Amino acid sequence: MYNVILGIVIVLSILMVIAIMMQPSKQNSAASAFTGGADQLFGKQKARGFEAVMQRSTAVMGAVWMILLFVLVLLSSK
Repeated sequence: MYNVILGIVIVLSILMVIAIMMQPSKQNSAASAFTGGADQLFGKQKARGFEAVMQRSTAVMGAVWMILLFVLVLLSSK
């Protein structure tokens, strides 16, 4: 059981890296690097389309990844 979950965690880690790299950049200029994107922080722009799908899928994969890691800790402690 431990090895199966470990394999799933490894595959999920690779998928998360790919999903994070596929997300579009929100910085438009070098000036936004200095402001930290504060102008977009309070903006009323919602993610739509591909960007929304990528944000949701990354969040879900991250949550599943954390849960599986806690299960691995519990299995390894016994």
